[in-house]
Amino acid sequence: MYDSYQGLIFDMDGTLLDSEPTHRVAWRQVLAKYDMKFDELAIVKLSGAPTWQIAQFIIDQHHSDLNAHELAAEKTIAVKELLFDSVRPLPLLDVVRAYHGRRPMAVGTGSEHSMADALLRHFGVRECFDAIVGADDVLRHKPEPDTFLRCAELIGVAPQHCVVFEDAEFGIQAAKRANMAVVDVRTL
Repeated sequence: MYDSYQGLIFDMDGTLLDSEPTHRVAWRQVLAKYDMKFDELAIVKLSGAPTWQIAQFIIDQHHSDLNAHELAAEKTIAVKELLFDSVRPLPLLDVVRAYHGRRPMAVGTGSEHSMADALLRHFGVRECFDAIVGADDVLRHKPEPDTFLRCAELIGVAPQHCVVFEDAEFGIQAAKRANMAVVDVRTL
C-alpha cells in the first residue's frame, strides 16, 4: 500500500500508541497541585507540540508565574509513572511490522527521545525503526518541518520520497512543510 515511498516516518503519540488519555491524566494530576485546569479542546489543538509549549499555553491561560519548563518536567515525571501500565498499541503498528526490513523507518515525535525509545521497546517494535527524533533532538518543533527533515536525514531518504503518518494538525503541517506526503491517520 505504501510501496511507492522510499521512507516511512511515524508520529508516535496518537498514531502508533494510544497515549493521549494518559497524557491528559498526567496533566490533571500535576495541575491539580496548582489549582489549575486545562481546556481539553485547546490541548487537542496543541497535540504534537513539545510538553513545555503546552505548559506555557496553560500557564498563560491561568496568568500564572510558573516556569513552563519546570511544569513540563513535572508532567513528564507523572506520565512516566502512568504510561507503561496504560498505553495501548494502535493498529498502525501493523504497517510498521509489515514494512520492517523492507523500507527505512523513523519515529518523529513531540515526546522526549528517551520516552519514545522506552515505549517502543516496551511494545517490542523499537528494532523496526532506524531512527527516533524526539522533541529534545530539534530546536524547532511541529508545525515546523525540522523533526521530519531530521528523520529523513537519519534514514538516508530525500524528503520528497518519504511519507509521514500523523494524527495532529501540527504534525500534518510539519510534514507538508517538509515536502513529504502525509497520511492523516484519523481518516484510516
